[in-house]
Amino acid sequence: MEQNSNKDFIKQFYGKIAKNEQSSCGCNSCGCWTNMSNEDIAQSIWYWENEIQNLWDANLWLWCGNPTWMWNIQKWDTVLDLGSWAWFDCFLAVKQTWKSGKVIWVDMTPEMIAKAKENAKKLNYNNVEFLLWDIEELPIEDNSIDVVISNCVINLATNKTKVFEEIFRVLKKWWKSYISDIVLLKDLSKEEKENKELIAGCVWWAILKDEYLEIIKKIWFEVNILWEDKDISERQYNWVALESLKLELIKSIK
Repeated sequence: MEQNSNKDFIKQFYGKIAKNEQSSCGCNSCGCWTNMSNEDIAQSIWYWENEIQNLWDANLWLWCGNPTWMWNIQKWDTVLDLGSWAWFDCFLAVKQTWKSGKVIWVDMTPEMIAKAKENAKKLNYNNVEFLLWDIEELPIEDNSIDVVISNCVINLATNKTKVFEEIFRVLKKWWKSYISDIVLLKDLSKEEKENKELIAGCVWWAILKDEYLEIIKKIWFEVNILWEDKDISERQYNWVALESLKLELIKSIK
């Protein structure tokens, strides 16, 4: 019952952001806890200026890293994007695969899906599919995906183990997933747990880094930590004890 309540809250909150009915003080948003500009923060988490400018209308400034930067997506790849906020990473992947590959974007928020389809039509992107679904139970065939990307979304999942099990299931053997996500470096204080901005954002739902990595390793992924962005705590989260963890996960033999 509590899990369903959490998901309903997340759907409603980010649905309002998609419709411009809510300020984007959600996951990784720029401006809620910082004086830095959106563009400066974007470049601090591996987005190039030309990427931001070329896809300006597709950007709601909701992320903590750039998973498409971590891997050179090929033109023939089938890429699965797990709800990376506001379809921005999805469209970057579309540009990299172009017409030879395909990108599948899964999100559980109807308003986000509707807005993504609208923007894809404007940009004339045809090799992309948008699925309204829960990332804890993907409507994707086993061993069918070349690359899975996700940008600060898994921390919102009520069952993170199930999400990583699903990533393992859909990936082809020895293929990879690139994840950017918020993890805690210590438990939140009582005051932080009552902070409405943290509840609305990714922080309240995040888990400790060691717990996060242990979940992944138990599923037989080979895990490479590409970067631990601890400075994001100061830049975007008012010194809450957290970091943005950038991971490469390789599907090994199970």
